[in-house]
Amino acid sequence: MFPSTSPDAGRETWPDGPRPGPAAPTRGQPPAPRTGPAVADGDRRERGGPRRARRAGEPARRSEDDVDEPEEEVVPPVEVHRPLAVTIAGFAALLGVGLVLGAQTSGPGHRLPFAFIVFGVQLLFVLAWAMAMRPPALLLVAGVSAVVAALADVAAVQTDVAGLAPLGYLAAGGFLAAVLGQLVRRVDRVRVTDSLGATLLIVVGVVAFGTLIVLSRIPAGTQAITVCLTASGVALTVARLTDAVLPWPRLAPQVPRGAAGVVAGAMVGTLISALLGGYLVAPFTPTRAAVIGLVAAVTAVLTDLAVGYAEAGRLMAGEPPTMWVARHMQGPLGGFALAAPAAYAMCMLFL
Repeated sequence: MFPSTSPDAGRETWPDGPRPGPAAPTRGQPPAPRTGPAVADGDRRERGGPRRARRAGEPARRSEDDVDEPEEEVVPPVEVHRPLAVTIAGFAALLGVGLVLGAQTSGPGHRLPFAFIVFGVQLLFVLAWAMAMRPPALLLVAGVSAVVAALADVAAVQTDVAGLAPLGYLAAGGFLAAVLGQLVRRVDRVRVTDSLGATLLIVVGVVAFGTLIVLSRIPAGTQAITVCLTASGVALTVARLTDAVLPWPRLAPQVPRGAAGVVAGAMVGTLISALLGGYLVAPFTPTRAAVIGLVAAVTAVLTDLAVGYAEAGRLMAGEPPTMWVARHMQGPLGGFALAAPAAYAMCMLFL
């Protein structure tokens, strides 16, 4: 069957000529004025609403490119007190000489003199770090730390087998006792969570000095103490003296320390340990002594530097400055505290 209408029926036919455009303006009349400049499609911006008329006296709105960015605040660097740096260097040298000479007095069945010297250094550590960090229940934390230090020294001298296990148990027990003592007092209960790190550092620091007594009971341990503590003492002394002469380049504007002192201290400490290795008996050699001294020296100077950053952070947080003597004894004491277990680890692993 065929459709009754043609398929082209009802469709509008296009003319063969060109498509008609807009009507030309009549002769004698100008074209309609343009309402604005021609804008390309890619440059058109969408407007959320009509423009607001600028009132009289109101400054014109500036574009985003003209808005000045706020300038960064320049923090003036902290002044480096040269006499203070020399004083801290002298304290670090005296501390290192005392520990090294005390280690030479240690022998089989004759370790109490060295234990008394170590206990005196531990009391200085408790005083300096407790006054600098000020944990809640300050007297309680200091008392617990002093008791833990005495027990650690007794355990290091009296145990049948020289090892660090008794010292680890005492450190854990002392930390728990100090935290529980802070929780008992309602005034200090709120600050306990903020002071866990300070309490842990104080307790672990005093126990770390006890590793020197344990190390003196191990073959070649006294020589390892001599090499490591000499390298640490020389590194701390040279670093502080360099800061007094050339504190450059500054590591941070708020910390009165320079990178030259840190690097020079570690290098000179390693050199001195290598020279000592040439005079000590086997298993020490200049190479082994240099490696052990390098680890101890780097540990000591970085700990001292970290203490300076921590003190600057407390001052920037608005906390009042601590006791002057305790604040500046904290760095060298912390450096020797961490150099002691580093010496024990290197003696057990490397010798």
